[in-house]
Amino acid sequence: MTAQLFIFIFGAIIGSFLNVCIHRMPKGESVVWPRSHCPRCQKRIPGYDNIPFISFLLLRGRCRFCHEKISWRYPLVELLTALLMLALFNRFGLTYEFFLYMVMLWGLIVATFVDIPHRIIPDEISVGGMILGFIMVSVTGFAFNPLRFYFSPMLRSALGILIGGGIIYATGMLFDLVYFKLLKRPPINGETESMGGGDVKLLAMIGAFMGWKMAVLTFFLAPFMGIVIGLINLASKKDHTIPYGPFLSIAALVSLFWGERILSWILPY
Repeated sequence: MTAQLFIFIFGAIIGSFLNVCIHRMPKGESVVWPRSHCPRCQKRIPGYDNIPFISFLLLRGRCRFCHEKISWRYPLVELLTALLMLALFNRFGLTYEFFLYMVMLWGLIVATFVDIPHRIIPDEISVGGMILGFIMVSVTGFAFNPLRFYFSPMLRSALGILIGGGIIYATGMLFDLVYFKLLKRPPINGETESMGGGDVKLLAMIGAFMGWKMAVLTFFLAPFMGIVIGLINLASKKDHTIPYGPFLSIAALVSLFWGERILSWILPY
């Protein structure tokens, strides 16, 4: 119980930092400097006002100085990060896999909450995560014998990048060819590409951490995650487009926790 509590608190603290990344990365600002401050009055936020969950409740969701409302996204990201890290710990324990997927989880959370309002996924997350994932997975080639390197983890990660990014890129290209070229449909909200490059790189990042099988499973699960939101968006806003990053992220987490079981149902032999 003590270990779980520590992981939960640590996750909440990390969630606080992820909020900084979510707020600043779309603006091209540094995530380390200056220190946390109110976006409206620019006053520096003191440490006692930056405690996950607690400060938000004590301040009643407002800045201490200018009384501007604080978005509910801040405690939501802190809580989500804490709970998901706790779930990772309960699933993998204090193992290398825990730290590996912890890094992926952080990237997915930032990608999700940036993509929803801005419709972009920062390259620092997707490309940077792809490189870091490849390195972290490749290091496991030394796991069984530090004097000998096994290439299978590196190959699995490389194939995850190529197949994960390739399958979603090829699908988008095929759809664009049929929809815009053959059927000669008008651009959707001025866009002539159905799949953004950020989504391609995000699934490639997921493949770097999880390998090609889980990347492909994520690719096929993501539409089921997004169909309800897509229909609601179409009915309420008459808008065909939705940010796809959040659904790739949710599908990746489903694949992480239950992917082997799902694959065993689909491919029992």
